[in-house]
Formats: sequence, structure tokens, C-alpha cells
Amino acid sequence: MERPAAPAAPHEAAEIRLTITSPEQMRELGRRLAKLLRAGDLVMLSGELGAGKTTLTRGLGEGLGVRGAVTSPTFVIARVHPSLGGGPPLVHVDAYRLGGGLDEMEDLDLDVSLPESVIVVEWGEGKVEELTEDRLQVVIHRAVGDTTDEVRHVTVTGLGERWAEAGLETLTG
Repeated sequence: MERPAAPAAPHEAAEIRLTITSPEQMRELGRRLAKLLRAGDLVMLSGELGAGKTTLTRGLGEGLGVRGAVTSPTFVIARVHPSLGGGPPLVHVDAYRLGGGLDEMEDLDLDVSLPESVIVVEWGEGKVEELTEDRLQVVIHRAVGDTTDEVRHVTVTGLGERWAEAGLETLTG
């Protein structure tokens, strides 16, 4: 007699795919995503230059209600945006110029900041995954080359138990 299939593990990856057609829609996605975030969340953003990673993070900052204009931290590596209300601060990191893994990023003390902050890392693949098993990966694809195409295909994947029931489907509305 065959056994019934075991139920899916509660911490399997949750994934949604979206099509974004303007920078304002990318910001709005960030504002909607901010409603799902809480202190201790790590968000990893990847995509080509100009894909919209910072635009998405700007929307996150607006949704989280943080102080300061969210701009690319390329040359300062990381910026902290304190909350204007009772929410967590936003730590915005651009790891593009960092070649190594988490060891090279240790000076940023992300492991210390993570429990009380929302940390967003652009270009963090292979560099910050060791911080936590529970993380949100956002991959933004756009047409490359000489194009004015504003269309972006965004894949949001929640990894770990934290994201199993977090409501990523609300991002599609």
C-alpha cells in the first residue's frame, strides 16, 4: 500500500512574478512590499544596472516611513534611514563594489543591525546569504542594450519559514 505524499514543508520557497511597466509602478511595488516587512528581514535585490533596484528601495523607504531620501549608496556602501514612526530603520546597502563574501562586509555590522532593522542589499548574491536562512530575493529583469523599454519582469522569492505564510500574493494587487 502506498503512503500518501507528505505535506509540503512550511518553509519551502514562496514565489510570485510581476510585470512592471513604469518607475512609478516599481515604487508602488516597494510601498506594497514594505507592508509585509518587519524588523529582522533581509531583502536581496538583483538585476542589471538601471533595472530599478534603487527605485524599488525608494518605495520601500516610503512605505516604511523612514527619514531621508533613499538614493543609491554605491559610493558610501550603506545608508541607514531611521524610522519617522515606530517602525524599523531601513539599512540600504549596495554591495556592487565589494568583491568578497560576508567577511568583506563584516565592517558594516549587518549581523548586528539585522534583528532591529530591515536590510536591503543590492548586488548581495554570494555575499550576504549567510546572515539568515529567511530572506526575500527580488530579481528584476529588463531589456538590455539601446532601448527605452520600461518593462521589467520581477520575481519575488521568499526563502525560509518567515516567508512561507507572509502573503506575497498581496503584491500582485
